[in-house]
Amino acid sequence: MFNRNRSLQQVAAIVSISLVAGCSLLGEEGSDDAGPIVVGTTSAPSTLDPAAAWDGSWELFRNVYQTLLSYPNGATEPKADAASCDFSDNTSRTYRCKLREGLVFSNGDKLDAQAVKHTFDRILAINAPTGPAGLLGSLDKVEAVGDREIVFRLNKPDATFPFVLATPGMSLVAPDDYPAKKLREDADGVVGSGPYTLKNFKENDRAELVRNNRYEGSADRKNDAVTIRYFQDSGAMVQALRGKQIDITYQGLAADDIVTLESKGEKNEGLQLVEGDASNINYLVFNPKDPWSEKIAVRRAVAQVIDRAAIAHKVYKGTVDPLYSMVPKGLTGHTTAFFDDFGDPDPAKAREILADDGITDPVPLTLWYTTDRYGSDTALEFKEIKAQLEASGLFEVTLKSRPWKTYVVGYQNGEYPVFGRGWAPDFPDADNFIAPFVGEQNALGTPYPAKQITQVLLPRSREKSDRANVVKDFQEAQQILVEDARLLPLWQGKQYIAANEDVSGGERALDPSTIMMVWELSRKTSW
Repeated sequence: MFNRNRSLQQVAAIVSISLVAGCSLLGEEGSDDAGPIVVGTTSAPSTLDPAAAWDGSWELFRNVYQTLLSYPNGATEPKADAASCDFSDNTSRTYRCKLREGLVFSNGDKLDAQAVKHTFDRILAINAPTGPAGLLGSLDKVEAVGDREIVFRLNKPDATFPFVLATPGMSLVAPDDYPAKKLREDADGVVGSGPYTLKNFKENDRAELVRNNRYEGSADRKNDAVTIRYFQDSGAMVQALRGKQIDITYQGLAADDIVTLESKGEKNEGLQLVEGDASNINYLVFNPKDPWSEKIAVRRAVAQVIDRAAIAHKVYKGTVDPLYSMVPKGLTGHTTAFFDDFGDPDPAKAREILADDGITDPVPLTLWYTTDRYGSDTALEFKEIKAQLEASGLFEVTLKSRPWKTYVVGYQNGEYPVFGRGWAPDFPDADNFIAPFVGEQNALGTPYPAKQITQVLLPRSREKSDRANVVKDFQEAQQILVEDARLLPLWQGKQYIAANEDVSGGERALDPSTIMMVWELSRKTSW
């Protein structure tokens, strides 16, 4: 159950802030004589098998796998990639795709209609706890018609289905290399049909990409090779940028490093910083299986105490904005529902909420966060949350953390009473900031029936292709989320890219989900 639509404001509407007079990320494109362009990020993939990932692994998938539809540069709605597609009925329940002629995977295997059917059947059959099967809630079955035609039969109207097909979760895989009912055992290999092949992969260290000469699709590659390096923290990544060990950063710049990069000075000579809009959000999740988190009074008391502005300014130095809705600013359907209900932070009101439920002693809460997914500021953020809650005198907070790979397993198993999550949209629509978190099977591992949302509001909204007509449905859904207070939005991010002066294309390289399309990067030939 998941979805998209943005007020068609381009997510990567980027303003370049040059740290060197006369330089910007715009410029003449050159060759790769200096070797691969090296991208740094703190977001390493958790898996290389698309059927197992509904997380930041998509950042690699976008570049080595192919999808039926994708977002060409500047597009905010899906366009043809491996196939051209359209609804063939007026009820948004039959979706047909026609593959390009002559498509093959990187190993030479044929990419035909049967391979596409295999891809989607496999996602549903494996139904991995951390995988993208939840995005296919409206899919009834997939039919292969001849070699090139695929028909998706939906079990209910879903005008957002094309956006699902454009997500890297729907990456096409070769049947002989990806078993139908289990995940691929070769964790280091990729057989895709995307713009690049994965020449070499070292977990939590690097991914070496080289041009896929068999590729046929919409990407206009401006380089022949890209290496993605994975860092544990922002400081090490920025040091590597200054030392010219990497050419450009993506994901994970810490607030202090952004502020430093914005300043003028010798240490920033030859560097540039790009700031852009983004719709990624950060939030807390309360696990109803925990004896304290399952109490609505406890959840609402936390919501009454949390000071988002302090988090945004003290921890993130203004590089994020306070968020009072699970649907971020810039999307049709955004509200300020949490502020409307709770107003400014008020420990006295929180005390009343708890007292009305008979809770008078400090509430013990354990908050979990991941150490290596959302940037090195995460630990500081949770220390600030702990300080705020304990300063109210209403809570006794314990902080715990794990690396992402084991952190995911923990929240999927329901181990954490309260835990932090970040979310970057699968596609830019308010639906995609509500649907993934509700229902018996969702992206959080904590079943959340929310029947009014899952059985009425979301299905009704998906009948409407004009997303301006679904505002009331999303407003009502967000009010339900506020009243339950099982999800607590904290902040909305901005997108920052830092680069050396000889790299071009950063302003074009982000799709509407702020995933980097590394084929847009190139080296400049002159100044």
